[in-house]
Amino acid sequence: MITGTLVSPPVEAETSDRWRRDFRWRWAAQSASEAGSAVGYSALPIVAVLALNVTDFQVSLLSVLSGVVSAVLAVPLGPWIEYHRKRPIMIGADVLRFVAVGSIPVSAYFGWLTYWQLCAVAITQMAALLAFNAASTADLRTLVPAAFRAEANSRFETTLWTAYTLGPPVGGVLISALGAAASMVVDAVSFLASAFGISRVRKPEPPPPQRARDQHWAQDLVAGWRYILGHRGLAALFWNALVFGGCIMGTAPLITVFMVRDLGFEPWQYGVSFGLSGIAGIVGSLLVKPILARFSQHRVLLATGVGRNLWLGLMPLAVAGTGGFVIITVSEFLLLLFVGVFNPTFATYRMNATDDQHMSRVSVAWSISTKIAQPIFIAAAGALAAATSARTAIIVFSVVLLASSLLLPWRGDQATVGR
Repeated sequence: MITGTLVSPPVEAETSDRWRRDFRWRWAAQSASEAGSAVGYSALPIVAVLALNVTDFQVSLLSVLSGVVSAVLAVPLGPWIEYHRKRPIMIGADVLRFVAVGSIPVSAYFGWLTYWQLCAVAITQMAALLAFNAASTADLRTLVPAAFRAEANSRFETTLWTAYTLGPPVGGVLISALGAAASMVVDAVSFLASAFGISRVRKPEPPPPQRARDQHWAQDLVAGWRYILGHRGLAALFWNALVFGGCIMGTAPLITVFMVRDLGFEPWQYGVSFGLSGIAGIVGSLLVKPILARFSQHRVLLATGVGRNLWLGLMPLAVAGTGGFVIITVSEFLLLLFVGVFNPTFATYRMNATDDQHMSRVSVAWSISTKIAQPIFIAAAGALAAATSARTAIIVFSVVLLASSLLLPWRGDQATVGR
């Protein structure tokens, strides 16, 4: 098993503010990218429907292709990223996404847009996102001193929730006022802003790790998973994350059906309910720093890991009317409040528990596993709902979600991290 002890960073690294300037540029870059992506959220399927009038199956195929093909492409990407400098990869991924996403409004303007172009853009965008995130995690680990990583991750989390609370309504207004591809212009330009912000980071990158002469390429491909499963704490969180993400993604469309069709809520009520839950994610991320100042990382991981599993089971208790609306809204709010605290705490744990030689591959392995697991859960939830009802399927998956609490790193030695 991979274990270690938390080594305190040098005092100079903790007290020096030189890294803060670079982090502010990284944060600005992240903010620009997240804001653009939030404005362009669901733009591809909207363009497919409004501009090309494709079938329901073709809309679904867009999502399937982007997930499956990008996951396959990401397998060899992980080792390649690991052995190269990270910031050029991040900038390259941003430029690639700018070209790919920007090609859609240009093609739409000239009447050249096709469905298969949308598929190619969806795959390219997702593969570039995986590459960017893998390089970004590794770069952030070397940029921010260990004592400040939780604060840095909480700021990224706050930015994420803020963007996805405000961005989709803005994108909807742009599409309504200027056409189906309008929000994609904002999304494309945001990637250039992100690339510029990353280029402003001045701290030199440390040399990337070198591949061992006797290292076989097949060992590189599975190194991320081997590292995760060889570390007690990471392995526990890995399985817990797959179940949690699968249950949440699997029940998301069912909650829509349950609210709008079964209980008769208006679409605006659905929007208000889940818009308020985005605020919970912001609040949770802002609480990370004061909570970690009072409690150990292990306690926070356990408390918030269990806490985020408690609330999905309340939603099936809702009935038509104001009371049901309140139950669903409060349940979703509390779920995402705990998620807002858990995510940065977990991201910091994983960053500290993984060494520089495996950070990119661990990140890619985690992302690929998520992309494989979630469609399985979504299909299972849909099949169960079809055989029974949306309410029943949500109840079953809420029980599975609650049981996933057993997969958290309950043993103290599982929470041991290394710098």
